[in-house]
Amino acid sequence: MADQAGDPVVPQSISAFVGAWFEGHRAEIHGWRRHIHRHPETANREVETTRYIAARLAEYGVSAHRFPETGLMADIGPDTEGGRVAFRADIDALPVTEVTGLEFTSEVRGVAHACGHDVHTTVVLALACAIADYDRAFGLPVGVRVIFQPAEEVWVGGATDVIEWGALKGVHSIFAVHVEPKLRVGRIGVRTGAITSATDIVELTINGPGGHTSRPHLSADVVYALGKVITELPALLSRRVDPRTGTVAVFGQVNSGYAPNAIPETGTASGTVRTADIGVWRKIQGLVTELIEQILAPVGVEHVLSYHRGVPPVLNDDVATALLASAASHIDPQAVVEAPQSSGGEDFSWYLEHVPGSMARLGCWSGDGEQFDLHMGDLVVDERAIGVGIKLFGSVVEQFANSEGVDLG
Repeated sequence: MADQAGDPVVPQSISAFVGAWFEGHRAEIHGWRRHIHRHPETANREVETTRYIAARLAEYGVSAHRFPETGLMADIGPDTEGGRVAFRADIDALPVTEVTGLEFTSEVRGVAHACGHDVHTTVVLALACAIADYDRAFGLPVGVRVIFQPAEEVWVGGATDVIEWGALKGVHSIFAVHVEPKLRVGRIGVRTGAITSATDIVELTINGPGGHTSRPHLSADVVYALGKVITELPALLSRRVDPRTGTVAVFGQVNSGYAPNAIPETGTASGTVRTADIGVWRKIQGLVTELIEQILAPVGVEHVLSYHRGVPPVLNDDVATALLASAASHIDPQAVVEAPQSSGGEDFSWYLEHVPGSMARLGCWSGDGEQFDLHMGDLVVDERAIGVGIKLFGSVVEQFANSEGVDLG
């Protein structure tokens, strides 16, 4: 490439370009985030969100491929032989009422971006627009794919559909961030291996002949049986599974009975089984089934167990995580911290079943005042986190290009 005088144009580094581009478009980008925040849509209903993202991409000359219902992806740069580097954003909101009082608070009753997906979407959207400008100016040395995924917040996540629709075809590695309100803005949490847990749902129904509480020997005590399961299953799992795997069963819902002196005929309990170990996750259903049968055998009740497989743990690849940490250090040597292993579930894990990649925690606490929590109506995200995320991903593109042996000039 040469300028009008015929002298060769030396490409600016991708990282520096994206950082400068963000600073020049900061107000515009924050406006994107605030629009998305005002107009949240729950899983598989992200119609307007999809249209909005596509329109912003089109303004920067990026053509999007829409998924069958909601969500979209776009490719920027060349089809390099080694495969593209991909960035995933989740675009759905939660059925939560916002109580932040922000000037751009949700305008949809009972729906809010209480998990920071508006931030994730804005980060990847801005990255796409920035590198599209870079590609026109200098030519990208590697191909980039941006994926705007619907339905992260539902069982078992929209990632499986997106993968089926070809989102990983031609992808070498994939990256994502998730806001972390317990981490100061500017910090980027990285972790090799499991950063989230597998999450399954257990639903148990117990039936037996009811009776009067004065004559429990003439009935099968459903309430007693429920009590045994909800206390003994977690204890037995801790003896049958290595505790270092972070395997835990917790029941969040138990229902039975209608009077203090009547033994009911039926009862239900439901909860979650979580583990950070992929090997344990692959066999845990059989173990839980076995243990519940053994717990209930002496009581004389009948039961029906419905075990719903959820998402595997997010297992960050060691090479991809090293690249991510290097990219973060490139923009700020003090940025990188070790992220704790979370017991929460995240369907980004499905992508990592197919290609290597890594998810980072993006600090979004201002450093002053209360630390909020995800999935709560009072979650407030420091908008400075958006710029950190954009610069991080710009640096990832550059690091990826370097790792592929591409001369950036």
